[in-house]
Amino acid sequence: MPRSERSPLLLAGLLATAGVAHFAAPRRFDETIPSGLPGSPRTWTYASGAAELALAAGLALPRTRRTAALATAAFFVGVFPANVKMAADRRHRPTPQKAAAFGRLPLQVPLVLWARGVARNAEGRS
Repeated sequence: MPRSERSPLLLAGLLATAGVAHFAAPRRFDETIPSGLPGSPRTWTYASGAAELALAAGLALPRTRRTAALATAAFFVGVFPANVKMAADRRHRPTPQKAAAFGRLPLQVPLVLWARGVARNAEGRS
């Protein structure tokens, strides 16, 4: 399978794994929900997990890939505040936890670019 065909499936796998994790271990995601959001953190945890699963399904299907990839890029931008909160909350934790939280912040850029690349490669395909 050529790289351009694997890329959306790998991105779908990443999102599906993250989505399942939101339901399997919600407490660790609840902690990252910014306090300014209305409702309970658990509701946001489940909603973002469901969104990740839906995006993964959309990426896996060629017919919906372009739209799902664009939505995935927007999703990665939208969850960035949660990653910032996680880094801020972990700034006084042991170095490995702090490094993981702060290291995650710049990773959002390649994730957004990856999703946009999948969308670009899906244009004109049915």
